[in-house]
Parts: sequence; structure tokens; C-alpha cells
Amino acid sequence: MLLDTEFVTRHYRTPLRAHPQPHRQTRTIATMSQTQHHENPPVWTTRGLLTWTTKYFDKNGLDNPRLAAEMLLAHVIGVQRLQLYTDRDRPAHDLERAMFRNLVERAAAHEPVDYLVGYAPFFSLQLKVDATVLIPRPSTETLVEHVIQHARRSPEFHAPVVADIGTGSGAIAVALARHVPNCRVVATDVSPDALKVAAANADALDVADRIEFRAGDLFAPLKTEKFRYVISNPPYISEDEWSRVPANVREYEPPLALRGGLDGLQFVRPLIKSARDHLEHPGQLVIEIADSQKMAALQLADNATGLANPHVIADHEGLPRTLIANSV
Repeated sequence: MLLDTEFVTRHYRTPLRAHPQPHRQTRTIATMSQTQHHENPPVWTTRGLLTWTTKYFDKNGLDNPRLAAEMLLAHVIGVQRLQLYTDRDRPAHDLERAMFRNLVERAAAHEPVDYLVGYAPFFSLQLKVDATVLIPRPSTETLVEHVIQHARRSPEFHAPVVADIGTGSGAIAVALARHVPNCRVVATDVSPDALKVAAANADALDVADRIEFRAGDLFAPLKTEKFRYVISNPPYISEDEWSRVPANVREYEPPLALRGGLDGLQFVRPLIKSARDHLEHPGQLVIEIADSQKMAALQLADNATGLANPHVIADHEGLPRTLIANSV
């Protein structure tokens, strides 16, 4: 069903994979604005705005145009998306229509809808996002789901203390604090602005008392502490892939959270190499990687001291995206 959170989290986000983008000619949005000059302009209802905008977004090459239209209109009106369908014939006020038109124009130019409305859905949660943090993707839910299930079935991992390296919006830390009983998280990031967003999300979702945020690069803020899980969704886009990343990602989301050096492994390497120094026994390293990096990441983990049984699990699209290794 289109309104389900599951649909939102699994189908709307642009995946972080490089692929060529077809050229799309931007259509004019004058139709919506010019009606105000007519002697008897038509009334723009919720139903009409959604229908028109969905077609407009589709012509301009947006992913999931209906969902994008719903998110923007619900944001402008100030309601949940479900309410768009319980009051379909509600007329839009002039100010609402002007605000909506502005957002539609920006979205048609491929500015991320999540940034325009100020939130992104992730693991059935609504997270604050802005241009200082990466928009959470469905592939990262695979990492979260693995930890939840692993902690549930492994007695030694009950009530774990988790390190989330490069927390960004706090998506992983907040989701784990919400869904793993008695879990505590130390979440780090090199960006002070990202940490502010993450802290706001922890506070809004009532887990601020179980997450400690620290500023610094990779493991530096952890000193000599050890954890049951070391988790990370690091930057992993290679230089070769960067030019092929979709424009709405490349031009709007923070490069600091995306670019992983020449081969995309600039941050994956030290995470794997130094994981043993921060993992308890038993403990587990869980890292999101690009699907193209599976073999390289497995080799790094095979060669790393203190890690055993490295393997990669698939995300919701069946792509190998989450590297897992146990401490020994």
C-alpha cells in the first residue's frame, strides 16, 4: 500500500550506486501558477495537486513521483500523508499553493525531497535531516536488522554496548537504541553539524539517555574502550564512481559522508584493521560497503588480525552490502 512506511523506506531513497543518468528535459510549472490570472481559475484541491504534480515529476525523471508529491504536499499543509487521502477535495489556499509550487520546482531540479521537508523515514522512524547529513537509505536497514536479530538470539550480546562510527544523522544509533533492549551506543562523527542533527534525533525519539555522541575521526574518540558491536556506514564511493553518482546525490548530499578515496576503501580499511582493538570477545564488526567492494572487503577482513568468519549479507535488493566479522 502506497501509504505504508515500509513502502517509503524501501522504495523512495536513491541507492548509493553509480549509474548513468538519462537526460531529462525539465518541463514548465507555469500551469499551476498561471491559473491565478484567469478570471475564474480552477480550484486546486489536494486530489488535483497530487495528480498534476505526480505527472510533472514523472516527466522530469524523479524516482517515485507520487511519493515525492505526497511528502511535499503533506509538509506544506502540515498533515500526515494519510490525511491527504481522507480529505482529497480540500482546496489549497493561495499561500499553500505558492509554497508548494516553490518546493515542486526545487524537487524537479532534483533537490532531495527529504531535505526539502526536513525529514527522512528510516526503519519505521522519522528522522530529521538537512544538508549536513547523508539521507538514510534502505540498504542500511539491513545492517540494523542484522544487529537486532543477532543480539536477540545470542545471549552474550544481550544489552550490548555499541560503537557507531560515522553516525551522521544518528539513524543506526537511534534505531538500535529503540529496538535492542537495554542497548547503549557511543556514536562518533567528524562533523560537529552532523552530531547536532543526530543528537536532535535521539532527543526527539526518546533515546538520548542511551546514546553518547562524541566528535572525532573514526576510532579516535573511543580511546581504549571495547564494545560488543563496532558498526559503521562509512563513505565508500570511489573516485571512478563519483562522476556517475546521480546528480541529486552528488550535488546536494555532503561529500564528506560519501567519498571513500581512490578505491572507495579509504575508511573501510582502518575500520577493519583496528576493529580488534575495540571489540570485546565475543564481539562483532558490522560495516556497510558498496556491492562492488565485496571481494576486496572480504580479503581485508581475512587478512586482519583478530577477526574471523568474515562474510557479506545482501540488502533488500539482493546486493552484497553488509560485511560481518567476529572477534577472536
